Amino acid sequence: MRTVILRLGHRIQRDQRITTHVALTARALGAEGMLLHSDDSGIEKSIIEVARRWGGTFYVRRITNWKNEIRKWKESGGKVLHLTMYGVNLPDVINEIVTDDLLVVVGAEKVPPELYTLADWNVAAGNQPHSEVAALAIVLDRLAAASGTEPLKSQFSGGEVEIVPKSRGKEVREK
Repeated sequence: MRTVILRLGHRIQRDQRITTHVALTARALGAEGMLLHSDDSGIEKSIIEVARRWGGTFYVRRITNWKNEIRKWKESGGKVLHLTMYGVNLPDVINEIVTDDLLVVVGAEKVPPELYTLADWNVAAGNQPHSEVAALAIVLDRLAAASGTEPLKSQFSGGEVEIVPKSRGKEVREK
C-alpha cells in the first residue's frame, strides 16, 4: 500500500510545528512522503534531515496547485481520503479504504468546500474537535492493521543512528 500525505493550507508563520509533526507522524507510520501546499522550505529541509539522520526515504515536495495534484493522483488510479471531523467515522469505512495508492489530505485551516467533492472519502477519527496529528496517526494505524502491516515495528535503512528498544533507559546507536 502506497500512502502520501497532502498538507493543505499550511501557514508559514503559524503552522510550522504542527506540519512538521504531521510529516514525522506520517513517516513513522509508513507513508511514502508528503506534498506541502506551501512555499515553506524550512519544513522540507527539516524532514529531509530527519530521514537522512534516522533513515528511510520519506520526502517532502512543495506544490502550488493542490487540485492539480489530486486530479493527477486520481487519474493514475489512486484514491483520496480527506481527514475532517465532519466526515463519516473511520470504523464505518476502514475496510473500503484499504487501497494500493492513497492520498491523505490533512488540512491546516478551513479547507475549500471543493475538497469534499474531490475526495473519495471524507473521514473522521471521531466527530469531535481534535488534533490533525492525532487523527492522521489513528487513520494510518488503522489502515495498517486493516491491510495486515505493522509500521510500528518498521526498521528504517540508511540512517546514521537508530534507537535500541529497551524496557528502561535510552540507547541510541551510531551506525
